Amino acid sequence: MLVSQSRSEHILELAKELLDDIELSRLSAEALLLKASRLARWVGSEEVQRWISFEMSGYNGSDATSLKFMGKTGRWTKKDEKKGYWGPLAQHEAAIEAENIKLRSMTTPNTGGDAGLAVMRMHQQQLAATTNYIAILSGIRSRVFSLLHSFVTDVYYEKEFDSLSESIFERYKSDIDTLLAAHAGEILKQIPSVMSRLSEDDPESISQALTTVRRIIESFADSIFPPTDDTIKIGDNEVSLGPNRHQNRINAFVHQRVESKSRKAKIRQNLSNLYDRVSTGVHRDVTAEEARSLFLNTYLFLGEVLHIGEVQNAEQD
Repeated sequence: MLVSQSRSEHILELAKELLDDIELSRLSAEALLLKASRLARWVGSEEVQRWISFEMSGYNGSDATSLKFMGKTGRWTKKDEKKGYWGPLAQHEAAIEAENIKLRSMTTPNTGGDAGLAVMRMHQQQLAATTNYIAILSGIRSRVFSLLHSFVTDVYYEKEFDSLSESIFERYKSDIDTLLAAHAGEILKQIPSVMSRLSEDDPESISQALTTVRRIIESFADSIFPPTDDTIKIGDNEVSLGPNRHQNRINAFVHQRVESKSRKAKIRQNLSNLYDRVSTGVHRDVTAEEARSLFLNTYLFLGEVLHIGEVQNAEQD
């Protein structure tokens, strides 16, 4: 795999290649199974890996996955007696080829009388048996390829969606970083320390990280709406904008730039919840997962507020 290629990109590329391999019949069954096994290993699908191993080396009657895929691939002849086609896919493909050669070599006997009729019936029985055997093995092969195709398709579209989501997030993240650099550059310098502490997963580091997140919110308020002795009326409330009124000043910034009452209310509630949870988390145990969620939500919240300012500036221009 190329160093510059992410894991998700590699999986997506491999899945796309496999879809083409299956649909265009570009690979032998054995090569296809080996490639599909690599994809299953990359995405962590243990059941598919195990199934493919049976397709390559043969099935057995004691493994649950083996028995499950005996049914899925149509291998049973008498399931209650555990009779079926236990061999690997390559063996069945070789048998299909051999039976087709045999079928092409069969010629209609040219004999007469009662003996001729008996020979003709035997010939027809052999012809029917060979044709039926080819049909059964071909059916197994078709089911195997269908299961492979379904597995690969699911992986492909899942990773295609993941890739799109990553792309959308990366673009939005770039926008937020640009806005933070322009309006609150000091905050960007604090983000690496938060991420480093959150990766350590111990309570002390998490507490320190959340302390930094709270300071980021406060620094953000100072950057976009510096403290003042003035007040502002938001709804029916006269709101103080002093040094310790960080939430009030962020809300005032939003209030001056957003017309929608419902959006202002949602932003105000989101800020209140974030600040409360971050402040509380500083003094009590929170999980690393919760702390990372709080940091990410804070980061996205700052981006939303800054975008509000940018939209208004663009409208004024």
